[in-house]
Amino acid sequence: MFSKSSSKKSIAIKICGITKISQAKEIAKLRVNAIGVIGVKESPRFVEEYKCSMIFNEIEKVSSTIERVLVIANENLDKIKNINSRLITPSVIQLHGDEPVEYCKEIKNQYPTIKLWKAFRIRAPKDLLKIKQYEKYIDSFLLDAWDNTNLGGTGNRVPLEFLANKTFNLPWILAGGISSDLIPEILSKVSPNGIDASSKLETSPGVKDLTKVNSLINSIKGTN
Repeated sequence: MFSKSSSKKSIAIKICGITKISQAKEIAKLRVNAIGVIGVKESPRFVEEYKCSMIFNEIEKVSSTIERVLVIANENLDKIKNINSRLITPSVIQLHGDEPVEYCKEIKNQYPTIKLWKAFRIRAPKDLLKIKQYEKYIDSFLLDAWDNTNLGGTGNRVPLEFLANKTFNLPWILAGGISSDLIPEILSKVSPNGIDASSKLETSPGVKDLTKVNSLINSIKGTN
């Protein structure tokens, strides 16, 4: 799934910012590798805990191999201590804020059976240097575009020239303004282990256009 490989055939697909239970089911049937739900209250795609569990439950019904990703950002550790008591637990916690290394270490210690992904918002090439210090405490990382006001879902793109000829020690996922028409360009220039898409597949925040989702999947598989 989201594993480190030089083969483009291994590129995994994550659809993020799901807010509708019915859409979670339909997207899971398309055999994506991961589906993300936003637990950040400031986000227009925020989903309450109970509904998040219902979405994860629908995903689990379709396939237990699809990663159920809970996206949080700068959350107080005490507020997420109940994750294991949820009706359906996430299989991945994605940290999308400015969490320090020690925070990641604490999460990894508390939830050893849940994968931990860390997002880094890239404003300049030097931002890539901070990834190395996190490697011991995360399973994968996600590169997203920088925005002055929003943590994600902005539609902004990571400049691909920042990633040219870059190699990393962990599997990595590219996010930021991705739609089907951009896939040929992206995969001709960089080799991510996964693609994460959200805002460019929507009719409104949190509501996906399933035709666009299907087109993205076909584009990735076709380019492979």
